[in-house]
Amino acid sequence: MSERLKVEGLYKIFGAAPQKAVAMLENGADKDRVLSELGMVVGLNNVSLSVPSGAIYMIMGLSGSGKSTLARCINRLNEPSAGRILLDGRDIVPLGEAELRDVRRTRISMVFQHFALLPNKSVIANVEFGLKLRGVSPAERRKRAEEVLAVVGLARWAYHQPHELSGGMRQRVGLARALATDADVLIMDEAFSALDPLIRSEMQDELSRLQRTLQKTILFITHDFQEALKLGNRIAIMADGKVVREGTPEEIVLNPGSDYVASFTREVDRARLFDARMAMAVAGEVIEIGGARIVADTQMADAIVVDDQMHVLGAVTAADIEKLRGGALPQTVLRPEVVSVQADAKLIDVARVWRAGQPLVVVDEAQRLIGRLTPERMLMEISDHSPHHLRTSTGAPHA
Repeated sequence: MSERLKVEGLYKIFGAAPQKAVAMLENGADKDRVLSELGMVVGLNNVSLSVPSGAIYMIMGLSGSGKSTLARCINRLNEPSAGRILLDGRDIVPLGEAELRDVRRTRISMVFQHFALLPNKSVIANVEFGLKLRGVSPAERRKRAEEVLAVVGLARWAYHQPHELSGGMRQRVGLARALATDADVLIMDEAFSALDPLIRSEMQDELSRLQRTLQKTILFITHDFQEALKLGNRIAIMADGKVVREGTPEEIVLNPGSDYVASFTREVDRARLFDARMAMAVAGEVIEIGGARIVADTQMADAIVVDDQMHVLGAVTAADIEKLRGGALPQTVLRPEVVSVQADAKLIDVARVWRAGQPLVVVDEAQRLIGRLTPERMLMEISDHSPHHLRTSTGAPHA
């Protein structure tokens, strides 16, 4: 996956002489010392991260951690004090006003927490707004706005006023306005935080649905770890203006690395996060017995029979294998009752299809056997891994 957005050594200091503060931070000072000695506030402290093209990259942390400051620096609503912001390899920090205006109109769009709709304009006029600023002709921008409103399910509300819509619908208008510009990067700053829990969940599902089709590069700011887990391909957790942990949702839950990060992960429903690939035992060696290709596993009561492409044909017990050795035909001992799940199936869904007494196998997209699952392995995977959580403690703050 190619890299769309990269942040390197980014600092943001709120104060009259930010370079003094940057120098102190580079020499090991913390934000409290900068505040006490210089009277300046550290917004970002040497932040680096890489956002792959087509990913939903979550930035999360508590209030004051620097996550929204980072979002505003990336599109330069806040001017960085030091560091680089690379958009497809081009540093946008040195850009002048005209070039920056072009980047905001064509490359980076924002979706705000409080919708930021124009109250005196219709829904479709709001969606067209970015295209109008870009100088797109009325007919072309109207056509594009209608297309995007259809995508987000608001076509029949196009000529209504924003005040006639529910909160979730208004947020979809804000999302449609960002999508209409066809920008390469969407920055969503606490975009669903103002919504009621049920509507918020629906908007998360809507974003996931849209992303499967549109494959946008999305930087999503949130304080909600469950939201980060539900939406994100990767997560960066911030504290005191720094990134204190970065990785896939599974990596962060299994190994938070600090008490601060672990405080977010303790209530995670692991059965909904982890998939079959994480819990499976990798398929063993294939051996041929009596004309059958058998994937044996000494830890299982039965063995899986496969064809020459590793497609599952059924299962045999130890007694069946002895019969094969004695000359029995494979079709006379083969038991076809095998439960098959995809490698990316969540464990909660695997548990729903499992049947007692039937072997449970994991297959890839081509339906080839890659592993075995047992209830014991699934329970072990979703149980509390807290003894291992703090093996790389970073000493991040609890604030």
